[in-house]
Amino acid sequence: MAIVLSFLIALPVLAWTDAVAWPVALALLGAGGWIAIIGFLDDHGHIAARWRLLAHFGGAIWALFWIGGMAPISLFGLEFNLGWFGYVIGAFYLVWMLNLYNFMDGIDGLASIEAICACVGACLVYWIAGHTSLAIAPLVLAMAVLGFLVWNFPPAKIFMGDAGSGFLGIVLAVMSLYAAWTNPLFLWAWLILLGVFIVDATFTLIRRLLRGDKVYEAHRSHGYQYASRKYGSHRAVTLAITAINLLWLVPVAILVVMQYLDGVAGLVLAYVPLVLLAFKYHAGELEVAGKA
Repeated sequence: MAIVLSFLIALPVLAWTDAVAWPVALALLGAGGWIAIIGFLDDHGHIAARWRLLAHFGGAIWALFWIGGMAPISLFGLEFNLGWFGYVIGAFYLVWMLNLYNFMDGIDGLASIEAICACVGACLVYWIAGHTSLAIAPLVLAMAVLGFLVWNFPPAKIFMGDAGSGFLGIVLAVMSLYAAWTNPLFLWAWLILLGVFIVDATFTLIRRLLRGDKVYEAHRSHGYQYASRKYGSHRAVTLAITAINLLWLVPVAILVVMQYLDGVAGLVLAYVPLVLLAFKYHAGELEVAGKA
């Protein structure tokens, strides 16, 4: 809750001083606060999966209302306006992002490091593109998470729970959709920056669906979980993913925004090694006793 409260308290101040636009501030306050409450209640009791999902879509709809849905998508130099269908895609995108972030919060420091790397990468992208005003919100979020990471870095003394991970997931996703209204390439940049989480979670989900697993049940079959068991270290995996983010994904995102790479081409380039790593570390495979 420290991440949630510090960021949400800062948002109105930033909006009143015109550092952050009111529409995105209201989107983040409402959706982020609501998802954090649902996560907090689930952390301290239990909310049935169907009601959690309904609440998640409620938060997504609130955010989309304030930011105006999805901006036109840039594909191979052409822009496509999705109209009302953009709201549908946007809602599913926001709900998936908040849930995958929850799924990926399974070892010490990982969800914190991912948020910081993505936010710092986005700030760098905005600066290079000449839209530094967009960097304020992700920069403040990165600072809030950095304060939490002091105690969350492996071996962790505190944990964020569903309240923190779901909050981070939807806030990062809302910021990515909002930035696309300024430049459609910014959405591709965010998808690249969050690639480690998106690929591992999506790859794992697809494998479990194909196997007929109950995907809403807890499991330990994500690639990063297999890797942490193989090497016997949360710290090693968290630091390795930090390196992937900073040395691979951030440079690819910059190339996309500088238009040296098309958004789709950049996404494929960024994701191919991540998919190979998902295979290597058995993401989504059936958990077998004794398997690394």
